[in-house]
Amino acid sequence: MKILVDELKDYVGKEITFSGFVDAIRDKKWVMFVILRDNTGKLQMTIEKSEEKNQELLEIMANTTVESTVKVTGLLQENEAVKLGGMELIPSKIEITSKAEPLPFDFNNLDGVNIDTRMDFRWLDLRNEKNMLVRQIESCFIEAMRDFLYKNRFTEIHTPKLIGAASESGSSVFKVKYFDRDAFLAQSPQFYKQMAMAAGMNRIFEVAPCFRAENSNTNRHATEFTSFDLEFSYIDSYEDVMSLEEDLLIAGLTKVKEEYGERIKEVFGNEVIVPKKPFPRMRLQDLYQELHDRYGFDIPKEDIGDMNAEAEKLTFKLAQEKFDSEFMFVVDYAATKRPFYHMRDENGKLQGYDLIWRGTEITSGAQREHRYDELVKNAKEKGLGKDVEFYLQFFKYGCPPHGGFAIGVDRLTMLLTGLTIKETQFLFRGPNRLEP
Repeated sequence: MKILVDELKDYVGKEITFSGFVDAIRDKKWVMFVILRDNTGKLQMTIEKSEEKNQELLEIMANTTVESTVKVTGLLQENEAVKLGGMELIPSKIEITSKAEPLPFDFNNLDGVNIDTRMDFRWLDLRNEKNMLVRQIESCFIEAMRDFLYKNRFTEIHTPKLIGAASESGSSVFKVKYFDRDAFLAQSPQFYKQMAMAAGMNRIFEVAPCFRAENSNTNRHATEFTSFDLEFSYIDSYEDVMSLEEDLLIAGLTKVKEEYGERIKEVFGNEVIVPKKPFPRMRLQDLYQELHDRYGFDIPKEDIGDMNAEAEKLTFKLAQEKFDSEFMFVVDYAATKRPFYHMRDENGKLQGYDLIWRGTEITSGAQREHRYDELVKNAKEKGLGKDVEFYLQFFKYGCPPHGGFAIGVDRLTMLLTGLTIKETQFLFRGPNRLEP
């Protein structure tokens, strides 16, 4: 197993083999310094020119380009004068494992580099220390949320992404050829999460790709994104769902703050704030009124019963000013603006919510409708027929009350770092981007 830079302190005084990229070569009069790099940090390799045995090593490095990869065997020794961890590697053998051609841009200085050029060469863009940090932050966040669910006896499942019907609606799905018939890429695992509830699995979650055929060119939309979905049974109301999401996000943000809080502040200028329960809640109509009274904002006619990007931004401002919070649950959405499987009470009020964080909706959650007759009625009201027939079958043979939500992983990372969705996704997919 490769020794990583952040593990080197355990090997001081020992002969080791280290593999990584050549980050820089500094050829001085009496010595050659080579900075080696992996995804956890940098290491200085020092080659003294006065020693005869080093002539072959010096020649190898003189013919090596920056960003080539090397495998070095040598003695790792302490040297307080070395700024990189107070250690240096004295090589006895150097093997060039791949030689790099000249780079199309300097990934260490991305100022002025067009974002599409960066996306064209994403594997180079990701070598940037800042971009490497983004991946580590996201991984930490997801690990913490996964661990929270495992500890609360959730089961991780993996649902199909190729489906035979056009899911919740046929308007924003990708159609693909599936042998002699059409298939579709899943917009979400929603139907299968609920199937798991009907199967009696009780508590499940999934972290997986979702696909939306929406021609949206914004800094927060993508045609393929990673969704953190969960569903659980025997709830009394959607308040139970909101409470679980609060606990989940607190667990995730606590871990991120512990591991990366200082780096996020230093590199991105953002503070990781761990929220306290309960997050503030507002009814949609009350929110409209407050946004009007405070900021002179009125929701456009076509968005009444829902939110838009401007309303979400102002909701964040309101949450900070009124509740000293970065989060806001918005409830009492219009049933016409929500999927047919969201439960409604006896007055037709939707039993669901959106969660706004830092001016962006990160979650839609709800208590689901688990009663077969009500689901059939709601589906007919929405004009849904054959596309949801298979889904309706799940509820014919008994299904416990349940609810759940989905969190957009890429948006979480985007909001933590203040970057755009193109920069926070490992590989961005949008209306005009299908490679690499």
